[in-house]
Amino acid sequence: MFRLIFSPRMLVSFLMGFSCGVPLLLTLSVLQAWMREEGVDLSVIGLFSLVGLPYTLKFLWSPILDRFTLPLFGRRRGWLLLFQILLMAAIAGLGMTRPAVHPWMVAVAALLVTFFSASQDIVVDAFRREDLSDNELGLGSSLYVNGYRVGMLVAGSGGLILADHFTFHQVYLFMALCLLPGVLTTLLCREPEVAEGTPTTFREAVVQPFVEYFQRDGALLILLFILLYKIGDQMASTMTTPFYLDVGFTKTQIGAVAKLFGFWATIIGGLVGGVILLRLGIVRSLWIFGILQAVSTAGFSLLAFLGPSLAGLAAVIGFENLTGGMGTAAYVAYMASLTNKKFTATQYALLSSLMGIPRVLASAPTGFMADSMGWAFYFFFCALIAVPGLLLLRFAGPLAAGTQ
Repeated sequence: MFRLIFSPRMLVSFLMGFSCGVPLLLTLSVLQAWMREEGVDLSVIGLFSLVGLPYTLKFLWSPILDRFTLPLFGRRRGWLLLFQILLMAAIAGLGMTRPAVHPWMVAVAALLVTFFSASQDIVVDAFRREDLSDNELGLGSSLYVNGYRVGMLVAGSGGLILADHFTFHQVYLFMALCLLPGVLTTLLCREPEVAEGTPTTFREAVVQPFVEYFQRDGALLILLFILLYKIGDQMASTMTTPFYLDVGFTKTQIGAVAKLFGFWATIIGGLVGGVILLRLGIVRSLWIFGILQAVSTAGFSLLAFLGPSLAGLAAVIGFENLTGGMGTAAYVAYMASLTNKKFTATQYALLSSLMGIPRVLASAPTGFMADSMGWAFYFFFCALIAVPGLLLLRFAGPLAAGTQ
């Protein structure tokens, strides 16, 4: 087991995850802080959330990446190297813009960052599915997720800390250089071998992935499971910060415990989840982690009764982030196991886009719900709403290849 955990392929999964995690917050919290510092109107800052659309729509151009192979480095590594270089240039270019003077130029540069970042995600997800065997997929997915979170921490927290000592232009240039480990990983790793072959026509690349998927038994049931498995966890996490403040915790306590302590709990959860996935397989792990996620969500209801107890906050946050990290690792591995290796990029891009729908739609009414229900009952409801997803797992789990 230790030989597998510390194998080159697992290191590649982690480093590629890091490379995918760095760009995300550079067009969200870091960019928002820069624009606010420059005096940009809040309404304009709010509209900038639309530059994240490529992450949701990435399935639209993923067939191109399945169909065509660039002249150098192979189908996956060739596209990946191209997008990483373009992404570094786009991040550096975003850092050269002037938000207060030309916000439209900032929007164009940020849109280029998200487009190349989403394209990198497509190729990395396909690479991981094709490079790892079915029994390695769970552990590899957990290491990818952990690498992604470390990349987000470096860009989000690290970027804001650096901005207190350097200009935002310099911060964005430094963040562009943080993608160099990903470039080196692409150059040094091997190109995955795909025995299933590749699409030979553009029509086959665009149409066949959807035809192949929806011809499967239980295809719609699986999609419904993907929508519902983490919906309770996502609804709860949307309202945690207002909850902490209402209970009586200070912003310093929230930052220290909920953010930093919670981050490391999530990392540990991902690692532990990866080992359990290796032992038990994806479906059994989904059962265990799903139940633990629901129990940890109910823990917020208990905290509502305890009040501003720092020990209670640490316990609830630690357990919730631990189980959340485990559940995400199994969830990502499950989606990867659903893909046909001939159409990996397109099918995984579609499924991962679908994964984001509950985070947007189900989270929209959470403020009204919490206000009308009260915090204790709201989080108990979030725990209960996880049950339909678990019930669907009884039918959806055995339908995916390589999940046992």
